[in-house]
Amino acid sequence: EVQLVESGGGLVQAGGSLRLSCAASGFTFDDYAIGWFRQAPGKEREGVACISSSDGSTYYADSVKGRFTISSDNAKNTVYLQMNSLKPEDTAVYYCGVATDVLATMSPRSVDYWGEGTLVTVSS
Repeated sequence: EVQLVESGGGLVQAGGSLRLSCAASGFTFDDYAIGWFRQAPGKEREGVACISSSDGSTYYADSVKGRFTISSDNAKNTVYLQMNSLKPEDTAVYYCGVATDVLATMSPRSVDYWGEGTLVTVSS
């Protein structure tokens, strides 16, 4: 059974950094697209960054380009999101998601499995 466990969220001041981790189990890591998504209060869930473990291709939302970096450690079945220069508008619950039918996706509608989420709060 696919399981995803996020960690690393917390409270940080604007301009600070956080590193999120998503520990995955129950599937062949290299076969699926894995991404980070977020949902802010009153807003729809949106894609932040994704990676194809098969070839390492990465994709980012325009709002986080240059600030966030997604990476993976295939040996550990873990995906990371390094978040730098955080802004108050980055405040959201961040979710790890796995899509089985595409190599990479930024659409939450394509996600088949979700973690429980980890809260990131950026204070001004």
